Amino acid sequence: MSMISTSFLAYTTKITKKPNPYSIFHFLLSSSVDDTNQPQKNPSFSTTTIPARLNHKDWLAPNEVVQVFAAIRDPNSVLSALDYYSKRKDYKPNEPLYSLIVEKLAQARLYDDIDDVVSRIRAERNCQLSDEFFRNVIRVYGNMAGRINKAIETLFDMPRQDCWPTVKTFNLVLNLLVSARLFDVVHEVYVGAPKLGIEIDACCINILVKALCECGKLDDALKMLDEFPQLKLKPNAMTFSTLMHSFCDRGKVEEAFRLLERMEIEGIDPDTITFNILISGLRKLGRVDEGIVLLERMRVKGCNPTSASYQEVLYGLLDAERFSEAKDFMRKIISKGGSPSFKSFKSLINGLCKENQLEDVDWALKLMRRQGFVPKMGMWRQILRSQFAGKNNHICDSFEEIIAS
Repeated sequence: MSMISTSFLAYTTKITKKPNPYSIFHFLLSSSVDDTNQPQKNPSFSTTTIPARLNHKDWLAPNEVVQVFAAIRDPNSVLSALDYYSKRKDYKPNEPLYSLIVEKLAQARLYDDIDDVVSRIRAERNCQLSDEFFRNVIRVYGNMAGRINKAIETLFDMPRQDCWPTVKTFNLVLNLLVSARLFDVVHEVYVGAPKLGIEIDACCINILVKALCECGKLDDALKMLDEFPQLKLKPNAMTFSTLMHSFCDRGKVEEAFRLLERMEIEGIDPDTITFNILISGLRKLGRVDEGIVLLERMRVKGCNPTSASYQEVLYGLLDAERFSEAKDFMRKIISKGGSPSFKSFKSLINGLCKENQLEDVDWALKLMRRQGFVPKMGMWRQILRSQFAGKNNHICDSFEEIIAS
């Protein structure tokens, strides 16, 4: 197992905005982060229908039991059916059955019932469950139910269920915590990796880098790059892209380009996402010409520009009110099979109207229609005002009334 260096832990503890006196177990018992999405059971429901086959004395094979539960239409009756099944002599639950039950309850947003199922699994311990099963339960708790504490509890309880989590499941929990902006708990879970038998991978460190970036600790996130070799790991394009995105968001494009140089020195190939982040960063600073150069450099590096790549350059030209160049660039996008956004057409037409380039406006409208967009009322008003500029206002008003009708 990869060892975690002292300096590495020192950086990760800086994720917290203030010292956290509580352990992860205090978090698990706390309800302050939990239960944001708890539908109540239907109070009018008082009886449940037990599937007829569960009343038969015939021995049921495990696959037949799964078929019985799959046929249950009312999710509120699932737990009662499971309880009834547990009293049969042929009671032998398996992973396909539990997976089906969790899926049905999750679709019905009966998260308290899922808690009951998980509690039953812990108490009975008569079924070998896989990492994939627990990962799905964690995903339901985190992504659907908003019960992050239950997701963490499930992760750390897995060894007691004779199932050691994989790093994929571990990283899922870290990602859930970062998405919920629970940066202090990210560190608590991370340092618990050895207890779970987790071997830290590059994805895990990338999640920590993301956490540091999102809580504004860019210097500490940058220092993480020096920790990869100590863990016998290598950063990847995602590591650098995460850092670049944070620097560009703060207008620090030069720092982002220094990271691009570092990537090349370390033999890490930038991908399309990396270049798109840099092009977007340049565009926000009004440096559209550098964005165009970077677009060409992108091709040389073997990265095919995407629609997002071209769109950012087009936005840059429109922001700079270089409408003639924007029109030519829009032609280029379409010739390569791309489709400019509605916002692009709107900005271009407004700009051409201001410059009284009516023939180009006509061209843009026809092109817009071919791309499947329909001009809205405000755009037509802008075109009419440009068309009748300097003429009798009454004529323009009359045309606007016709359009409005």
